[in-house]
Amino acid sequence: MTNTSATSLPSAFDRWRIVFLLMGYTALAHFNREGLAVAGSEVFIKKLGISEVEMGWVYTSFGIVYTTGMLPGGWLVDRFGSARVLTWLGLTMGTVVALTGSLIWLSNIPASLFLGLLLLRGLTGACSAPLHPGAAHVASDLMPGRHRATANGMRTAGALIGIAFSYPIFGWLMDTLGWPWAFVASGAALIAFGVLWKSVASPSLPAPQPSATAVTAKTDSRAEWLLLRDCGLWLLSLSYAAYSYLQYLFFYWLDYYFKAVLQVSDADSRRASFYIFLAMGAGMAIGGISTGFMCKLFGTNRGRRCIVMTGLILGALFARLGVTMDDYFSVSVCLAMSMGLLGMCEGVFWTTATDIGGEARGFAGAFLNTIGNIGGFIAPVLTPIMAQSMGWPNAITVACVIAGLGGLMWFWINPPPT
Repeated sequence: MTNTSATSLPSAFDRWRIVFLLMGYTALAHFNREGLAVAGSEVFIKKLGISEVEMGWVYTSFGIVYTTGMLPGGWLVDRFGSARVLTWLGLTMGTVVALTGSLIWLSNIPASLFLGLLLLRGLTGACSAPLHPGAAHVASDLMPGRHRATANGMRTAGALIGIAFSYPIFGWLMDTLGWPWAFVASGAALIAFGVLWKSVASPSLPAPQPSATAVTAKTDSRAEWLLLRDCGLWLLSLSYAAYSYLQYLFFYWLDYYFKAVLQVSDADSRRASFYIFLAMGAGMAIGGISTGFMCKLFGTNRGRRCIVMTGLILGALFARLGVTMDDYFSVSVCLAMSMGLLGMCEGVFWTTATDIGGEARGFAGAFLNTIGNIGGFIAPVLTPIMAQSMGWPNAITVACVIAGLGGLMWFWINPPPT
């Protein structure tokens, strides 16, 4: 399914070295994304006068631009190569995140801060759009079929590691430096990693082939648009949207749920969020490794279907169980189980999308993430609106039902043979 033959692959050591670098890059990018949620609940809502719904729109502004830029981002990856586009991502996204810290130096009026956050969060979404299509492209280029789900599981696990560590580390940066300089430090670290990626990983990755002339581009373009008629890609993407709805709800509102609904301290909320998201990262790595075993045992279709249906349905059930409890520890354990089970599905989604996409795998991954994020970024703004009328537990229950339905859709999804 890839244009990289087995004989042209880097050595096994170099392949796994790049996968670990990719994990680090994904972790740092998501650390920068999630830092705003940490600052949102502790600073912008609590101290600077921005409402819950306004903060939800800030989170969603990222999603709108991120989702809109996803297909162009996948096109850039297919045209210019994942190595180059991921380097651009680190430099540009890091710069915009660092600029977020300058808002308070311009104005401390809530309306001005709100507008500034909307603008910069939208720019952050545009810069980060090629991240997951580019990372999936790297995994597809580097890995033979039997290791592809493992590589995708590991690099998506990096995202949750970054999210998990954002709560204690970004919180510590805010406590130590103040929230403006916390954003500056976080963005500068991403810029530095972009330079590291360029110097260490890029030379080992295959460059776009010189044959990508106008004729090849025309063929690739036709292949990309033909993908839009692929029923399997649509079903896969809709299932991913249902998965993302529950996942993104917790990305943006878990910390707030602990503090405002369960009334726990900032330190306890950071600690619980850290372990819950770390559990999801572990689930992603375990799911990637387990997928290869299950596919070998039951075949590609049944193996992947088993992983995703188990993860989504049981993950939704544990999340529902968690919000029926009032005890802080019990809620934390149930939500950690839920996020770990959900995480098992991530590598399967991305591996299946790139398998369907073939030569246009960057575009296929971008399409998956576009539809997924339509579901994912509805959650940050819709959940607090529903919570005002039905309460937070019931609003989260709606997300659990949606995720469970996404798992059932895999009865009709048939991954192509690798």
